[in-house]
Amino acid sequence: MTDLKLESPTPAPVVRRRHIRRGGSEVTPFYQDDAVQLFLGDARDILPAFSDGSCDMIFTDPPYGHNNNNGDLIHNWEAALGRPPCCSDSQLARPIANDGPEANDLFRASLPIWLRLLKAGCCCCCCCCGGGGPDPQFARWSLWMDEVFEFKQMVVWDKGPIGMGWHYRRSYETVLVGMKPGAACKWYDDTQRIENIIRPGAYGIRKIIPNANEHPTEKPEQLAAHFIGLHSQQGDTVLDPFCGHGSTLRAAKDAGRLAIGIEINERFAEQAAKRMQQEVFDLGGVTK
Repeated sequence: MTDLKLESPTPAPVVRRRHIRRGGSEVTPFYQDDAVQLFLGDARDILPAFSDGSCDMIFTDPPYGHNNNNGDLIHNWEAALGRPPCCSDSQLARPIANDGPEANDLFRASLPIWLRLLKAGCCCCCCCCGGGGPDPQFARWSLWMDEVFEFKQMVVWDKGPIGMGWHYRRSYETVLVGMKPGAACKWYDDTQRIENIIRPGAYGIRKIIPNANEHPTEKPEQLAAHFIGLHSQQGDTVLDPFCGHGSTLRAAKDAGRLAIGIEINERFAEQAAKRMQQEVFDLGGVTK
C-alpha cells in the first residue's frame, strides 16, 4: 500500500476515487480535495489502514470523558440554545461519541497507533482538560503518553475569562505534546520565544462559545495553527483522528499542509466538509 498521496480536486464535496485498503475491504474518503482527506467512522477502524510513518504531525482533540451535554453546565448551555441533552433521542441533540469513562481507554489505546503513524522526531499534540478535581485526568493522560512517546511538554492554553465551574472556574485547558523517539524533534520556530503558556493577549486564541450549529466543544483554528506552525512545514501531512467540525483540517490547509481527518459523527463530518470548501482570500496581507 502506498502512503497517503492525495489526488486532484473535483467539484463534488464527496469523492469516491481515493481508496485505502484494510485487509479485503476499502476505506473511502467521505470528502477529498487537493489538500484534505476526511474519513467518516471510528478512528480505531480506519487508522490501521494507514502506512507506518505516513504522517508528520498529529493535532487532535479527543473526547475527555466528561459526558459533556449530559446534565452538566454544558447541558444547561445547550438547553439555553434550545437543544436537548445528549441522552435524548432527538435529532437536535449534539452528543460527543465516547465521552464517558470509555474515553480513557480510547486515548490509551490510540497512543501506540499514533506513534506508528508518525515519522521519528515528529510530534503528537493532544488537547486535554485543565487541572482540578475530582479526577486529575491531565496527570493520568500525561503519564500514559510518556509510556509510549517521549513526553515533551504540557502546554497551558489560557482560553480567556471566564470558564465554567464554581470554585476555581476553568479558564484553561492543556495540550500534551509527545515526540516519537529516533530523531531530533521537528521544530520550526527560530525565535526562541515560544512559551509553554498560550496567552490570549499574545496570540489572540480565545475559546469558542458554540452557537446552536457548532460542535459543543470545538477548538479554534488558531490553536491548531499555533502547533502546526511549530512542528510541521509546508507539504507535511497533519493528522486529526477526532476532527469534529474540521478546525485542524482548515488550519492545516490554510498553512499549505496536507491534512487527514477522521470523524465518527456524520453531522459533524458534513460540517467539516463544507468548511473545507470555503475559499480563503488575502486582503492586503490579511487572510479571511
